[in-house]
Amino acid sequence: MIEKTVEQIAGMINVENDVTRWYSSTIKGVSIDSRKVDGGRLFVPFAGEHTDGHQYVRQAIESGAGAALWQKDVPGAPDDLPVLIVENTLLALQQLSKSYRDSLDVKVIGVTGSNGKTTVKDMAASVFGEKYRVQKTEGNYNNHIGLPLTMLSLREDTEIAILEMGMSGRGEIELLSKLASPNAAIITNIGEAHLQDLGSREAIASAKLEITAGMSEDGTLVYLGDEPLLSERITEEDIFKTKTFGMDKQNDMYPLNIEQTEKGSRFSINQEPGLSFELPVLGQHNVTNALAVISAASLFNVPFKAAAEGLKKVELTKMRMEWVEGKDGVKIINDAYNASPTSVKAAVSLVADLPSLSKKIVVLGDMLELGLDEELFHYQTGQAIDAEKIDYVFTYGALGQFIASGAKGSFGPERVFSFQDKGELVQSLEEMLQGGELILVKASRGMKLEEVVESLSY
Repeated sequence: MIEKTVEQIAGMINVENDVTRWYSSTIKGVSIDSRKVDGGRLFVPFAGEHTDGHQYVRQAIESGAGAALWQKDVPGAPDDLPVLIVENTLLALQQLSKSYRDSLDVKVIGVTGSNGKTTVKDMAASVFGEKYRVQKTEGNYNNHIGLPLTMLSLREDTEIAILEMGMSGRGEIELLSKLASPNAAIITNIGEAHLQDLGSREAIASAKLEITAGMSEDGTLVYLGDEPLLSERITEEDIFKTKTFGMDKQNDMYPLNIEQTEKGSRFSINQEPGLSFELPVLGQHNVTNALAVISAASLFNVPFKAAAEGLKKVELTKMRMEWVEGKDGVKIINDAYNASPTSVKAAVSLVADLPSLSKKIVVLGDMLELGLDEELFHYQTGQAIDAEKIDYVFTYGALGQFIASGAKGSFGPERVFSFQDKGELVQSLEEMLQGGELILVKASRGMKLEEVVESLSY
């Protein structure tokens, strides 16, 4: 993490008051939480609508903070404490992270996309870790506050930083890219998430391509070549290099074969046909994610054999295609972290093709942030479920009932059940189970369907 004197910090951001008496004090790390400042961290308060972090500055310093920022339009800055007055504390945090990143001898891999960002980040950390000292975005620290904090947590000896970049609207990824200055960037795909804010998949594609805004001159964009919305927006005028991955054989990297097992996937690639890659996570979409990582890693001279070893060891963040053992031999795939029509169809298709000794059941909840056509998207998702390969459909939530309506056309009403109460859903599901069933649980994070998984597991 960043370790600098107050004098050095003052040289990295625009400080508007005299802090010379604290020049020799050492700052070790940065925190925006006044309860987590011990060890000499720099406390960064924000002036919010409901709570103003400046009121906790004195408490933070008394609790072990080495210094604090203070926004100059907030009155009452204490002159007896190591407080650095700045124009805007958020901008100062971002400026500090940019300055620190530029001081390090580190290569940055930026990751964005509608689905799969966190999975790709986890895979990349494992693969790059076969050759380099690696750090990655922890948790969901992928926005205008989280990314600067992640950058400031980088160790000075870190060689590769895998930084996830999220967004809710235009301009946000451009900002993150300019802060992080990625040496390479990955766009996993273009889905329907954020339609509510951006209005169309075309606009989402343009927003995701903002990740190239801060890319170094010799940088390379690694993107899903199967997605025409990306390909058609990349022109000869763009100064960056490109590599494509995907299922289509026109891509620079594509799989020669894919074999799904009960607990993972096995595949080979066109660039190294004799090498088998084993992935301890389910789904063709995750094979595609792995292709993105292998392609990016090859840019930094990670051998394919090392990439294969890294993929074997990958540990994904919880609730992403996570196998959970249920009662009476029931097997549950917990994919309740997020959902979009694209990712739900991929997950359901995977379950449809997996071997099972008993019935297959999908439990699907609301997919959020889909905009004006959200009801139609849910209805079409229900229509797409294969009634010959899936036995029962359970839905939860106000929008989930449209999934149920779409599914009833091929399943009939006797195999589709819709609930607005989670407890009633669990009770009905438990009454149906006889042992050995395979259950997929998937919804947007806000639906908290992991509670269903917890009720069905040991």
